[in-house]
Amino acid sequence: MTADVEMKEVPAPSNSVSSPAGSSTIQHLKEIASLIETGVQAKEVRRIVRAVRLTMMLRRKLRVPVVSAFLGHVLSSGSDAYAKLSSFLPKDDENDMDLDTAASAVQGPCKHSVPELEIYCYLLVLIFLIDQKRYSEAKACSSASIARVRNMNRRTVDVIAARLYFYYSFSHELTNSLAEIRGTLLALHRMATLRRDELGQETLLNLLLHNYLHYNLYDQAEKLRSKAPRFEAHSNQQFCRYLFYLGKIRTIQLEYTDAKESLLQSARKAPVAARGFQIQCNKWAVIVRLLLGEIPERTVFMQKGMKKALAPYFELTNAVRIGDLELFRTVADKFSGIFSSDRTQNLIVRLRHNVIRTGLRNISISYSRISLADVARKLRLDSDNPVADAESIVAKAIRDGAIDATIDHANGWVVSKETGDVYSTNEPQIVFNSRIAFCLNMHNEAVRALRFPPNSSKEKESEEKRRERQQQEQELAQHIAEEDDDDF
Repeated sequence: MTADVEMKEVPAPSNSVSSPAGSSTIQHLKEIASLIETGVQAKEVRRIVRAVRLTMMLRRKLRVPVVSAFLGHVLSSGSDAYAKLSSFLPKDDENDMDLDTAASAVQGPCKHSVPELEIYCYLLVLIFLIDQKRYSEAKACSSASIARVRNMNRRTVDVIAARLYFYYSFSHELTNSLAEIRGTLLALHRMATLRRDELGQETLLNLLLHNYLHYNLYDQAEKLRSKAPRFEAHSNQQFCRYLFYLGKIRTIQLEYTDAKESLLQSARKAPVAARGFQIQCNKWAVIVRLLLGEIPERTVFMQKGMKKALAPYFELTNAVRIGDLELFRTVADKFSGIFSSDRTQNLIVRLRHNVIRTGLRNISISYSRISLADVARKLRLDSDNPVADAESIVAKAIRDGAIDATIDHANGWVVSKETGDVYSTNEPQIVFNSRIAFCLNMHNEAVRALRFPPNSSKEKESEEKRRERQQQEQELAQHIAEEDDDDF
């Protein structure tokens, strides 16, 4: 059922603060500043967390006049922070014409002396510069913000500082200069540890792991991870990142079982909006499961929004499942560029042995007796002496327990033994026990994540306080549900 719709002329978006959108954005920023002030005075970090989340929702509406007006509202015009932050903002004739309008949009001077608002202004300008693709100015702004944060030892700054650490690393990654800040990140991590800033510690640890893995320094990353202090995670996003990096390190170290657990847990815990992060987790998890000899389910590749990105890995899985070495080579050559960009090319080279073992297992199930020459032909071995290679491959598979067979060297045959009943072994019990352990672990994590009202048994809250608490909890739940994937 269709209907004719009248096409109206849509006005072009304006950068002027005099527009309703600009005035509304400034008003929202002023409310965020008030929320930060309230959180600092009451020493409630959750209010500052909420202020940062609200900022991420406004980042697409930021314009130069809006940011300039907010800086003039919060900071004194003669302060060093105001002069420094204003110098990072782009200047052109159109923006200069809007400055008077911006000043009138801010109703009266309302300067603040809370240091947290100064750090928040650094964060706001840095986010704006990155969104405007002004990476060189963002890099300079991030360096200035880190220098300012180093001289401020306040627990109410930790939430904003953690975001600054992330964008500090991100701006240098966008300018291909991650190696330059490794020493600074290590010093910041040491400072956060001495100040007992746990949110800063887990953020900086993930940034350092990302820095090392970006340059394939897996040994250094594992040394840092193993010696870093451990504590209960404060941020779900940072915990997801940590599990992802841990899974990559374990994969390179051939510890596939631990890697699989970390990668799958990271994919499950990731927010729904973080689609790109979930795709990366699933790519590595598919490779790890193939290296373990498992075949991922088809539903893994058919998830909403991931079908196209996981298509190369679906074809690779199909080649491994069939055990066709020629098809495996074709798929690896066809998508070599994608595998190289995903940094999984070296892992796919390891899969060749799994393809051969899978094909050999299929042959062992299908034939009770088969010649080594036929084994070499079915496996499509392209060596100078395929029969000898097939014999060594079969012997190694028998020794590793991949197949239950014997080799008749005199006649050149592979004789398979009859398969027994799997339920007469301990394998079902082991699988059942692993599933029970997984369910119990999930239950324990859910219990630890529960939040209880403080002093609920000692004092009864008034009706007004109860309504205010319920409203805050509903707003917090809404912001978590609508959380964007900017962190990923």
